[in-house]
Amino acid sequence: MEKVNLQATKDDIRLDKELDQHFPDLSRTLIQDYIKKGLVTVNGKKEKASFKLKENDLIEVTIPENENMDIEPENIPLDIVYEDHDVIVVNKPSGMIVHPSQGIVSGTLVNALLYHCHDLSGINGVNRPGIVHRIDKETSGLLMVAKNDVAHRSLTEQLKEHSVTRRYITLVHGNIPHEFGKINAPIGRDRTNRQNMAVTKENSKEAITNFKVLERYDDMTLIECRLETGRTHQIRVHMAYIGYPVYGDPKYGYKRDDQSHGQYLHAKVLGFIHPTTGEYLEFDSELPDYFQDKIKELKGEK
Repeated sequence: MEKVNLQATKDDIRLDKELDQHFPDLSRTLIQDYIKKGLVTVNGKKEKASFKLKENDLIEVTIPENENMDIEPENIPLDIVYEDHDVIVVNKPSGMIVHPSQGIVSGTLVNALLYHCHDLSGINGVNRPGIVHRIDKETSGLLMVAKNDVAHRSLTEQLKEHSVTRRYITLVHGNIPHEFGKINAPIGRDRTNRQNMAVTKENSKEAITNFKVLERYDDMTLIECRLETGRTHQIRVHMAYIGYPVYGDPKYGYKRDDQSHGQYLHAKVLGFIHPTTGEYLEFDSELPDYFQDKIKELKGEK
């Protein structure tokens, strides 16, 4: 059994809706099933799915063992930017899922990591060994992986404190007229399509994206985004919200785009304090070839 401890984010939110925010990979039905089976407690007591929480209520969720999947190591090439006894920094290609989920047990970054090394942290359970944070399947770029629980706790705390440097490069539709921008708009589940996220005040969390313009083309703009928070699909949702959707985005962009590579979004820069040495480390990565080719095309160089 895996136990996850959480705190309620605000008053008067239903227990099942609170859990839905914390476990985006689980269906509402499965969450309610956990509650019915007594696998969820609030301040040590079993409650119904409709129970109204108070801010900072202590929630404990027990993930059943039968939810764990048989995940096999796979000899999948990895672009490892940095590695030591505590952490690995990987440059993930577009198209690779970070960790297994229901119905997907192979071809993920976790499968590749299990082949590459056997000392990954176990805090997130056997389905997500070492995984501290995620980037979307069709998003390329840098992410950090913990090789032990001490490192995992340190990196997770840095994420919570917003002290991790994360800068993304993305290509968006439209010509942004100003040089800099800050989007402060809460993100939660889309009420009409639960597979999507949306800017909403209902059952949402604070989300802040800063951006600056790097280059302008006829009808597109290349920007750098710096995250203050790390919500699911944050950059994609925020840019679509202000009218400049990410090019190639199958969920929030235009269907006419070339979507063979997914959204043109790359996690270019990643920086954090090393869990053991206390040294600040920062890494940079090149844009994928298809992304560079698109920029050359827009510049008229191809």
